[in-house]
Amino acid sequence: MRIVSPACPPSREEVSRGVELLTSWGLQVELGEHVFDQWGYMAGRDEDRVFDLNAAFRDPGVRAVIASRGGKGTYRIVDDLDTDALRRDPKPVVGFSDITHLHLALWSRCRLATLHGPFAKCNDTYTGPASAEALRRALMTTDPVTLHRDPSEATAELTVDGTATGVLMGGNLDAIRTETGAGLPSLQGAILFLEHQRGTGLGEVDRALTQLTRSRALDGLRGVALGQFLGFDRDAGDPELGGWGIRDVLRDRLAALGVPVLGGVPAGHGNHPPTIPLGTQATIDTATGTLTVLPAVV
Repeated sequence: MRIVSPACPPSREEVSRGVELLTSWGLQVELGEHVFDQWGYMAGRDEDRVFDLNAAFRDPGVRAVIASRGGKGTYRIVDDLDTDALRRDPKPVVGFSDITHLHLALWSRCRLATLHGPFAKCNDTYTGPASAEALRRALMTTDPVTLHRDPSEATAELTVDGTATGVLMGGNLDAIRTETGAGLPSLQGAILFLEHQRGTGLGEVDRALTQLTRSRALDGLRGVALGQFLGFDRDAGDPELGGWGIRDVLRDRLAALGVPVLGGVPAGHGNHPPTIPLGTQATIDTATGTLTVLPAVV
């Protein structure tokens, strides 16, 4: 396994603990040459970050690639990925947040199934035993992954009834929005997974979903799985915003699609993240409150 930094630089302590976890599973772990570089807010210059990615893609001894962290900058290098190398020798790529740009590009250009999962920084506050075990199983077994609706999530009560099956795609809403008109693959026949980080308001969520709608990127979707939208209260609306909360914005934008919507999927920027295959067949069932995804490894 090779750890790389496509976005922002990690701390050495976090990566060291992540290496300890991965090696405890019997994996051999290597670090990309530029993992700890820094150039502005990014982990080295664009050419160095993509060099580490492509070196991992081309190395037959590397059987999986895991991002050290997210942040910013992955969107700057996706056009230079060696996807021919991945067609010849597929291997899972693990990460989330800004790494959504990689997930989308690799599916679009070489139909690579990837893993929306935690970064290489193991600690009990962020990852925890259950989260670590979920990553291990997603990497090292061919078991399907099933996530259950969490009533405590801000999106939990946002449901459009029904079942739907399709290839699971998506990740971070801001990243998906950024790829609109550039590297966003067709979502025809897909289940779209969406999550959102702290730090932006209802208006930004509305803008992102409206941009996707106006660009017709959401045409042909079979269903939507809503993960964590952090920083938004599950119950309360904002009196200064007409009483609207995150559920109202999401319902207003998504219900018109006429497809099943499952809210409350406990995945995103919160602690103890699960690992979810992307680019494989998935089913959402609003009656049971489940998202079930086939494995990304064989």
